[in-house]
Amino acid sequence: MINVCFVCHGNICRSPMAEFVFRDLCEKKGTLSKFNVTSRATSNEEEGNPVHYGTKRILARLGIDVSGKYAERISKDDIEKADYIIIMDEYNRGNLYRLADRYGEKYKNAVIEKTRTLLSFTKRGGNIADPWYTGDFEKTYEDVKEGCECFYDFLSAAETNRN
Repeated sequence: MINVCFVCHGNICRSPMAEFVFRDLCEKKGTLSKFNVTSRATSNEEEGNPVHYGTKRILARLGIDVSGKYAERISKDDIEKADYIIIMDEYNRGNLYRLADRYGEKYKNAVIEKTRTLLSFTKRGGNIADPWYTGDFEKTYEDVKEGCECFYDFLSAAETNRN
């Protein structure tokens, strides 16, 4: 099983969008059982809050239900279990490094080894803008969708090369 943890600042907009878009993609391809997919925050500002209505609206339009998802901060256990920690932007990387520093050297090293931006799997790279600030959830969705598709292709190619 491949453990994937999508991470953003508050875990109410981008990372849950990526979590559920990636799950939906895997389900449609019949491979969801190969993955454990979660999402977390680097801060505790939104902890316990549901998915933002902008994200929820887009995912509902796609037939993806996010009920029962509440923001959680990434923990030592999440870092340890993850094979891939997929961040939405470089700001998230800095916050994740600072948090892992508090957890200890073992976790800092794990974060360094496991972390990549979602758009690093695309040809264009870059960051996914935070719709909390931009208000443009559609653009965020397009970036997340592209990133998740390319990340899935990356994982599929890696599995093919292992076999």
